[in-house]
Amino acid sequence: MAEKHELIIIGAGAAGLAAAQYGARANLDTLVLEAMAPGGQALLIDQLENYPGILEPVSGYDISETMRVQAERFGAQFASATVKSVKKTGSIFIIETFDGVFEAEAVIVATGSQHRHLGIPGEEEFLGKGVSYCATCDGPFFKGKRMLVVGGGDAACDEAMYLAKLSDKIRMIHRRDRFRAQKALAERVLANPNISVRFNTVAKMLKGSKKLEAVVLQDVVTGETWEEPIDACFVFVGSDPQTAFIDEAAKDETGYLITNDRMETSIPGLFAAGDVRASPFRQIVTACADGAIAAHAASQYIDELKGSAYK
Repeated sequence: MAEKHELIIIGAGAAGLAAAQYGARANLDTLVLEAMAPGGQALLIDQLENYPGILEPVSGYDISETMRVQAERFGAQFASATVKSVKKTGSIFIIETFDGVFEAEAVIVATGSQHRHLGIPGEEEFLGKGVSYCATCDGPFFKGKRMLVVGGGDAACDEAMYLAKLSDKIRMIHRRDRFRAQKALAERVLANPNISVRFNTVAKMLKGSKKLEAVVLQDVVTGETWEEPIDACFVFVGSDPQTAFIDEAAKDETGYLITNDRMETSIPGLFAAGDVRASPFRQIVTACADGAIAAHAASQYIDELKGSAYK
C-alpha cells in the first residue's frame, strides 16, 4: 500500500532542502526522498564563501547538514529511496521507488544535474584539490595562478571569462578546431589577453602529489603530447539533468525541465527547482531560492485542490 503525503520532494540538494523547510513551515505533510546523502553537489565544496549572510567560509557538508536539521525541526521527514517513475493519476501523483510506492498531492523535483567528467587519470584523485566543475565556486581560491579551462561551449567560455578576471594565466583547450559557443561569446574569449586558447587539444592526464600540479595535453591532429604546469583545472564539457524518471513534463533539448517563474512544470502540481530545471545560472543561493518558490507555489496548489485557497 502506498505511503501518502501532501508534498513529496525528490532530491535533497540545496533546492530540495530549502523546499523541505518552506513546505514544512507551510504546515504541509512533507517528505523528502533522496537516493544518497542530503547535500547533493554541495558536498563537494570544501569552502563555501559566497553564500549571503555567511561571513566565514563553511564546508558544503556543514551548510547542507544545517539545512537538513532546520527542515526536520519544522516537521519535514526524510527517507532514503531511488525514484523510478512519477505518474499523475487524476489529482494524485504516484511515485514509484525501489523501496516502495508513495503518493502525493504535489511533487517538487530537485534531483539536480551531474557534470560530465573527462574520464582521465587524476580527475577523481584531485577533485577538490585543483579539479573543479564550477569557476564561480572555486576560481577565487586560485587568484593569480595558472588555470586550465576544458571545453568549448557557452558555459566553458563564460567561465573562462570569469576566471580571466582573477588571473592572466588562463589556458583554454577545446577538442575541435573552433568553439561551439555563441559567436559573440567566443570572440570575446579569443580577444581576451588573459586567455590563451589552443584548439584541437585534449587533456590526457592530471598529475601532482597532494594537489594538482600539471596536465598532460595532446594535439588530436598530430598526436603530439606534452606536459604543462597548472594549479587548477576547470572542466565544462556539459552536464546531464537527472530527469529520466519524468516522462511527460516538458523539457528543453538537453533534458532540463522547463518551468515558469513559479517553478511550475507543464504538469499541474509538478514543480522543479535547482539544477534540474532550465536556468541561466546555477549556484547554491539560486537553488535555495528555487526551492522556496516551488514550495510556496506547491502549498497554494494544494490549497486550491482542497478548496481552501485564500481569496
